Amino acid sequence: MSKPIPYSCQDISEADIAAVAEVLRAPFLTQGPAVPKFEEEFAALHGMRHGVAVANATGALHIACLALGAGPGIRVWTTPNSFVASANCARYCGATVDFVDIDPATRNISVEKLADKLALAAEDGSLPGIVIPVDFGGYPCDMKEIRELADRYGFRIISDSSHAVGASYHGEPVGRYADISVFSFHPVKIITTGEGGLCLTDDADLAAAMRKARSHGITRDPTEMDSEPDGPWYYEQVGLGFNYRLTDIQAALGSSQLTRLAESEARRDLLARRYDDALASLALRLPPRSNDRTSAHHLYVIEIDDARTPKTRREVFDRLRDDGISPNVHYIPIHLQPDYRRLGFAAGDFPDSERYYGRAISIPLFPTMTEEQQDRVIASLTRALS
Repeated sequence: MSKPIPYSCQDISEADIAAVAEVLRAPFLTQGPAVPKFEEEFAALHGMRHGVAVANATGALHIACLALGAGPGIRVWTTPNSFVASANCARYCGATVDFVDIDPATRNISVEKLADKLALAAEDGSLPGIVIPVDFGGYPCDMKEIRELADRYGFRIISDSSHAVGASYHGEPVGRYADISVFSFHPVKIITTGEGGLCLTDDADLAAAMRKARSHGITRDPTEMDSEPDGPWYYEQVGLGFNYRLTDIQAALGSSQLTRLAESEARRDLLARRYDDALASLALRLPPRSNDRTSAHHLYVIEIDDARTPKTRREVFDRLRDDGISPNVHYIPIHLQPDYRRLGFAAGDFPDSERYYGRAISIPLFPTMTEEQQDRVIASLTRALS
């Protein structure tokens, strides 16, 4: 029997292993030179001034919320079509979470629905302090329009670009329109540090606040202290922070992975275009494409077009698994999770997200995927929908 095909997997090269081994032989395993090097490289790649690397993207979202003032009495809006971390990060701060439904074509937060909800919120005094758009699957959100709304209504933007390393928007790398952009380096993401995340910003004060938040709220800068240092060992906790530090081991892996980002993205795009061509005639809705942005193709999500086939998502999903293929589903809408239902959310609140979820399947796409493997996926889908 052929080896099962995962929906995604990491790509670790001999150069990656050598980079990690070099750190293991060096004096610092953490809080050494590899982390700032990775931060600088990642920020430069995106044309941004400051990068703040942390232990995971959930931590990155958390400290981004803290830096922008999320807390009790602050409203944070995001999209239901994401992993729960995109909403949980605000709740960690004591903020109130709400959602804006998706655009069915892009699967990202709908600018039209966001504008309508903001207009209503302005009338009753319930505007959000922060909005968190999510670049679902690696396809960039409509950030120019969201920036215009932010300037009009006075909210801050955290772009959850966890899926979008290597994506571009209006000819520039993602991240330019947000106050803070957050990226993930989980093993199935575009590049990996094992676990890890990073915040990008052009604001030096926000970067400084996030650096303190990732390391217990501690500073060694005398200008930020309440007391005069009594020795070179002296430090002060000037606020409540967390232990969200990335290790040098992880950062070295990230720096090595970045050297192959262009190659990886080209391969993902090639495979995505093969899917586009091969699946065009099937009863499926395929991922969006647009002339003004490029997707990172973190996920290739198909939707069963129930207007053209009686087959259900479960039938197609099971057929793929029977054929030795491991699909996935991204995501169960956040507001339908039991913990969020207990906050008052219910089925029917965000119908486009719920409709999308009922039809979605993430099929395999990763840089080391062979064309023979991809042809197996295509053949299985064709049989399932015939």
